[in-house]
Amino acid sequence: MIGKMARGGLVGIILRWASSLRFPFVFGLLAVLFVLDLFIPDVIPFVDEIIIGLLTVLMGSLRKRAVPEEDEKRRDGNSSQT
Repeated sequence: MIGKMARGGLVGIILRWASSLRFPFVFGLLAVLFVLDLFIPDVIPFVDEIIIGLLTVLMGSLRKRAVPEEDEKRRDGNSSQT
């Protein structure tokens, strides 16, 4: 962990983790909205914070889909079928 910290710092670790997400931009956008929303007063307290927080957790849990090896071979043009 310390080696990773020295190479990229905390931001590098977060960026490497976010690159494995399916929608990293949407996750970042929701995270920023969540932090901003914590400081903006609203009529019904904590309802929108809970909703945005849950959406952020949902986006953070979606990972990129694994590509089967057969599909990778077809994309590379290395398929054994002619």
